Amino acid sequence: MLGHLIRLTACAIFLIACNAHSITADEAKAIASGEADARIEVLNKAVATADDKTAAFLQALSDDAVKVAADAVLVIKDGKGYDPVSGAEVPVPDVFEDVMNNNRMRGELDSALAALKLFSKDEKTRIAAIKQLQSDADESKLPLIEKAFAAEQNAQIKEQLGLVRAAALLNSADKAKRLEAAKLLSSSTQANTKTVLLARLAQETEPDVKSALQSTLRQVEASLAWGDRLGAIFSGISLGSILLLVALGLAITYGLMGVINMAHGELMMIGAYATYVVQALFQKYLPGAFDWYLLASVPVAFLASALMGAALERSVIRFLYGRPLETLLATWGISLMLQQLVRSFFGAQNVGVENPSWMSGGVQVLGNLSLPFNRLVIVGFAVFVLLAVAWLIGRTRLGLFVRGVTQNRPIAACMGVNTARIDTYAFALGSGIAGLAGCALSQVGNVGPDLGQGYIVDSFMVVVLGGVGQLAGTVYAAMGLGILNKFLEGWTGAVLAKIAVLVFIIIFIQKRPQGIFAMKGRSAEA
Repeated sequence: MLGHLIRLTACAIFLIACNAHSITADEAKAIASGEADARIEVLNKAVATADDKTAAFLQALSDDAVKVAADAVLVIKDGKGYDPVSGAEVPVPDVFEDVMNNNRMRGELDSALAALKLFSKDEKTRIAAIKQLQSDADESKLPLIEKAFAAEQNAQIKEQLGLVRAAALLNSADKAKRLEAAKLLSSSTQANTKTVLLARLAQETEPDVKSALQSTLRQVEASLAWGDRLGAIFSGISLGSILLLVALGLAITYGLMGVINMAHGELMMIGAYATYVVQALFQKYLPGAFDWYLLASVPVAFLASALMGAALERSVIRFLYGRPLETLLATWGISLMLQQLVRSFFGAQNVGVENPSWMSGGVQVLGNLSLPFNRLVIVGFAVFVLLAVAWLIGRTRLGLFVRGVTQNRPIAACMGVNTARIDTYAFALGSGIAGLAGCALSQVGNVGPDLGQGYIVDSFMVVVLGGVGQLAGTVYAAMGLGILNKFLEGWTGAVLAKIAVLVFIIIFIQKRPQGIFAMKGRSAEA
């Protein structure tokens, strides 16, 4: 009941403007009972000059907390009755009736409360109210919208409020106002604007107004089309960054070492579960520092997967180098064992990993294009991991040894390189990167025992398409496949898009077996 009281108080928005007045007993009764048309008419008149008591009454009505007894209307809160006009406590009668609100009435109440929230001090509340009013605005709320527009200080919010004002004018009985609204809405990039214009076009009878509305609709559709295209590109980059994270580890274990590791997806799953465990530890022991759990999860996920990868290489895979079929079968069996191991510890059901507060929300670029912070962070994280791997392979002593062993193992051994140790280090590195991919994936979906199965085939396709052993090719292939897949999804659907991408890769490999970038040097001649 405390939460209910807080909601009632929070939604009691003051209208500190001239002509504001409290709701009267007659208005309260007229809004609470009678035919829907009459109730809505009184509701719109009351909202136009509402104050905090009116807003509180409307919120109570929306929460089904208003009762009618004889000729009186009262608000029931915590088992007590209150007069909606004076706010004073009144006795609760033995017999009273519930107020019946059909879907139309509830919609009008929600719209009225949204209009009152335009005067909230919280910018997020005002923005949410504007979004709701974009499809519900009508001429009856125009005085309230005009006052909010005049009082608004934030330029971006004022621009959005201006579009709501135009949408309200669009339903005016005055032809000149409808023409003005059509002109104002031409710059809108909101998806709701298209819906409002289509609804108005179906009712419009004036030829010149109809022509103006059609012209505005074409401009709005063109703006929305650009938003859809940019959204598809961003979704493709986001998917490509995830594929890149998954494929980077495989580019080392398969591309450089030649190991067909079917357990690569499960190593990624281990990284995701390591993130889940770190989250649980922070929730239990460091709840005040919960927003930083993800930063602690990154090294933990890397080490957990790297250690598992090193154990697999030393116990199984090192005996199977040069025997691809046996390696494939062995790692496939290991993947099944790891899945069952996770089910035994964490259960068969998916577990949820929460985003830190700084990864919640997004950047509103266009009316129909929002870039989520969690996706932006993953894209940046993928770039960071790529640069770190490129530096490690190309600029460090370990990277030199890895390249030397993979290109010519006998000569590297003759130069004093411990090839068995380098194999373990390289495999652990590839496995650790898979763990980082799992850590990133935990921020965009649930974590479960089958997490890796959805990405193992795609990651192999990325590595093969980019060119075995080529990091640059892995980047091009991941981004290309991600963007191509998202654009095809918009035309054909998710299933046909997957099939089309697979057919493309098959044809490409038939024409260019070495991938986008061919391997150079002695390893290519072997």
